[in-house]
Amino acid sequence: MRIHVRSYEPAADFEKVGRFLVRTYLTEGEAINWLQPRWEYMHFHPFIARVDLRAIGVWEAEGTIVAAVHPEHSTGHVYLEVDPGFAHLKPEMLAYAEAHLSAACGEEKELRVYVNDWDVELQRIAAAAGYAKDGGAEEMSQLAIPDPFPSIALREGFRLQSLADENDLRKLHRALWRGFDHGAEPSDEGLEERRFMQSAPNYDRDLNVVVVSPGGEYVAYCGMWCEPENRIAYVEPVATDPDYRRMGLGRAAVLEGVRRCGCRGATVAYVGSARPFYQALGFRQIYHCSRWRRVWR
Repeated sequence: MRIHVRSYEPAADFEKVGRFLVRTYLTEGEAINWLQPRWEYMHFHPFIARVDLRAIGVWEAEGTIVAAVHPEHSTGHVYLEVDPGFAHLKPEMLAYAEAHLSAACGEEKELRVYVNDWDVELQRIAAAAGYAKDGGAEEMSQLAIPDPFPSIALREGFRLQSLADENDLRKLHRALWRGFDHGAEPSDEGLEERRFMQSAPNYDRDLNVVVVSPGGEYVAYCGMWCEPENRIAYVEPVATDPDYRRMGLGRAAVLEGVRRCGCRGATVAYVGSARPFYQALGFRQIYHCSRWRRVWR
């Protein structure tokens, strides 16, 4: 079978790679690729402006994408997605990343690649090429969505609603700005970024949940994505205003988002974290990826 490698064409390939990720969805065994919602979120996050998308590499077999190597929101950090039947492409994929996706490091070049801890094959390939773990890591946790879903506790005076009920971009921007500890009050410059994020093809306002304070402000937010073919939910992002933390508001927002996805048919939810906050909600870590780094001239 002839395999062809080429540069990614954003307009033509965004959906194709998404379908590839849906097709190769596995959470254990021979391959664990990105979930399709993460791929979509990457493309509609404002940080995507930092990335040369055409540097992404895709591999096709008889016109079907079977592998991709790409960054997320910064040059020099890469991920390898591969169909289990084409695992032999991994050395070629790493070499492509070095040639097209590395970052400058003074007078040298560097590349960081995320490798699942169970993927002994890729670890050997990376080590043979001169990579070593640098202490960085990523994790993924999973929650089986209960049915029926338990009641969600919320403090008196606060209420849960979705952006389908009200989509006030200023309130949303403020909640995210403060929730991610960027400062006291944001300017209006970020409103276009919020509009851009909501322009993603599968962005569903009804699944994006806010906690509204007694004064009408958005004080916690949970972004949610639902991928119907594999019946999965994906949590991204979550933020709580620092003045309203430790009140169970972020917990309520996440659970309400998960509940809504369950009503759409999702049976399992994922989040790219293993923090105690998510563990307390019932999420359990399913894998850990170590970051491997190489520097060369």
